[in-house]
Amino acid sequence: MKIVIHCSASPQGRGDDAETIHKWHLENGWDGIGYHYVILEDGAIQNGRPEYWTGSHAKGHNTGSIGICLIGEDTFTEDQLSSLTGKLREIKSRNPTAVILGHYQLDPRKLCPNFDVPQFLEDRGFFGG
Repeated sequence: MKIVIHCSASPQGRGDDAETIHKWHLENGWDGIGYHYVILEDGAIQNGRPEYWTGSHAKGHNTGSIGICLIGEDTFTEDQLSSLTGKLREIKSRNPTAVILGHYQLDPRKLCPNFDVPQFLEDRGFFGG
């Protein structure tokens, strides 16, 4: 299993949330929001697709993966990063062999989530992704 970290690539402070992303993804012709979780600037975690539904967030890697999207583009709040850490720990507790990756690690054309995911994981006490 993979846990893939994304960002919304939208400006912070605009009020984007899971519903906003749901609308964007419907406009793309998808079956609604492609992420399983969305983390707002205040650290609140909103649900997207249920985990048992295949996501639509990392082409070629959606089956057997969970997508987590941080609202923002290249700067994230400590509340967001703390919530991300907690959600990653929770998912890993249920799926100990899951590998945590940034979207850019699966698709070299992507920069998302615009930070060094392996370094983030090391800084947060995750070892081996």
